[in-house]
Amino acid sequence: MGETRPTAIEIADTVRSGERSAREVVEDCLARIDAGNSALNAFVHVDADAATRAADRVDDLVANGEDPGPFAGVPFGVKDLENCAGMPTTHGSVVYADRGPVAEDSIHVARLRAAGGVPVGKTAAPEFGTLSFTRTLAFGVTTSPWGEGRTPGGSSGGSAAAVAAGLVPVSTASDGGGSTRIPASFSGLVGMKPSHGRIPLEGPSGSQTAVVGLLTTTVAESARHLDAVAGPDDRDRLSLPATELRYAELIDSLATGGLRARWSPDLGFGVTDPEVAALCQAVTEELAEHAGLILDDGEVDLGDPVRLWFQAGAADLWLSLEPGMWPQLADELTPFVRRGLEATEKLGMARYAEILRLREQLQAHMAALFDEVDVVLCPTTAVPAFADKGPPPTVIDGREVAMGMATPYTMPANLCWNPAISVPAGLTADGLPVGLQIIAGRHRDAVPLRLARILEQPRPRPPNAPVRGL
Repeated sequence: MGETRPTAIEIADTVRSGERSAREVVEDCLARIDAGNSALNAFVHVDADAATRAADRVDDLVANGEDPGPFAGVPFGVKDLENCAGMPTTHGSVVYADRGPVAEDSIHVARLRAAGGVPVGKTAAPEFGTLSFTRTLAFGVTTSPWGEGRTPGGSSGGSAAAVAAGLVPVSTASDGGGSTRIPASFSGLVGMKPSHGRIPLEGPSGSQTAVVGLLTTTVAESARHLDAVAGPDDRDRLSLPATELRYAELIDSLATGGLRARWSPDLGFGVTDPEVAALCQAVTEELAEHAGLILDDGEVDLGDPVRLWFQAGAADLWLSLEPGMWPQLADELTPFVRRGLEATEKLGMARYAEILRLREQLQAHMAALFDEVDVVLCPTTAVPAFADKGPPPTVIDGREVAMGMATPYTMPANLCWNPAISVPAGLTADGLPVGLQIIAGRHRDAVPLRLARILEQPRPRPPNAPVRGL
């Protein structure tokens, strides 16, 4: 295994105290990217000059007796679906690959900068964030440090590989159907998907399923992140009002005894690898004991949310393109994206209305479920990390299932706006990480954070995965 790198909290606290300079931290990070990225293809763009200038500004604030913020001097990657001023945003697509740098940060990146964070580069993502692995025509294949030829997941695969390998302590992510939690599960990380609107996200967003977040190695970093970036912004009409809650405090203080919980190996519709299910059930029982949860024996049956998610997300795919790109640039798109556009090009209003009705039915079903329980626990993914070039026909317990069913359990929280987190649940016999997903009722973001914290506390923090060259 690799070494244990400092967390974002450890870095920020030492920079704020003057014990370590932000420039030193950032230069060390850049050296690690230079040495290790060729083995992973985690970063598709790095701006060392801008990063060191930003680090110097943090050091100047400390020297003047000012507090740079809770992420002071913390180097972070920015997923290549999200804008970072001075860097290109390609959306993992050839059709955007020749665009120059963007002028403005996303709301999320701007708030991380304001908290003292230092963006160092852009991390790989599949075209328009459409896949659960990270392979593009523009940049090639991104590989996990956990296993040669294995994927770190998608669509935040570059971010996951970079954090798991210790190239950066944290990296931004986004989650429209599991794209934070799936890479967290495959890469041994913590991935929090907050309630929809908790962190503002400027559009366009047709399906209204996507939220931004951060991939981290500890729950405390995820809580500090939410404290730093949550709050309303008029550019997002769905952004939630400010709250007085402090998640960094609640992860160690929120009362959990008596919370009603339900374990499900498959949410009533999937097929889970038996080893993954066994690992997750074992840590669920451990968590219930430590947190004082009341585990009932009820069932969870969410129907067919995977098919619904694919249909509901069609608008996002179309909004990823600029007018005039389709069908003129069809040959420059990945096959999956092209097929999705072809399949929905003539989708009529009557069919779209039926999709909305089905989504409302799922929302009602989820609301009824969270009337019965406070928490649902399940595997984050049905399988461990598969091949980095994409999954072969997935066979689970002797049964062949479709590609989307390898990672099906994250989608309901996006469709219904629930907060959910993936936290490491152990390793398979092959040494691949497995994640437990903790889902709570809408707006109860502190609950999955607190339970994930309880689960990780008795366990030693695992070292970063080894990388050739480091």
